[in-house]
Amino acid sequence: MKIRPYQALDNDQVVALWRACDLTIAANDPRKDIERKLAVSPELFLLGEFEGKVVASVMTGYEGHRGWINYLAVEPDHRRKSYGRLMMAAAEQLLDELGCPKINLQVRSANAAVVAFYASLGYATDDVVSMGKRLRID
Repeated sequence: MKIRPYQALDNDQVVALWRACDLTIAANDPRKDIERKLAVSPELFLLGEFEGKVVASVMTGYEGHRGWINYLAVEPDHRRKSYGRLMMAAAEQLLDELGCPKINLQVRSANAAVVAFYASLGYATDDVVSMGKRLRID
């Protein structure tokens, strides 16, 4: 798998990947999420490509205080090949190069397999309450 930055031609493949990985929800339009990311640090949006097809993604963010991981996805047929680990290593390296001191991410609490995956990479549950307020529904 080759890791590279997102390109505009990747849009349909990325949306299909996220849908195949059950990362999209009704309140989030994946195409708008991509547009928003491209407006802020697009170089932190990485894709994994295998034989010309997008098989993995990670959308990384950093605002100067904390780094964030969003939309880590690996095509179901390509799991158990360390692609998720490779994508996370690339995202962590980008954030480290920016001087990021800590990375945060959110996982749906019912997704025990993904929680275990992140724990295997050294991530731990923080003693915090994650809160959000939706400013837009689109």
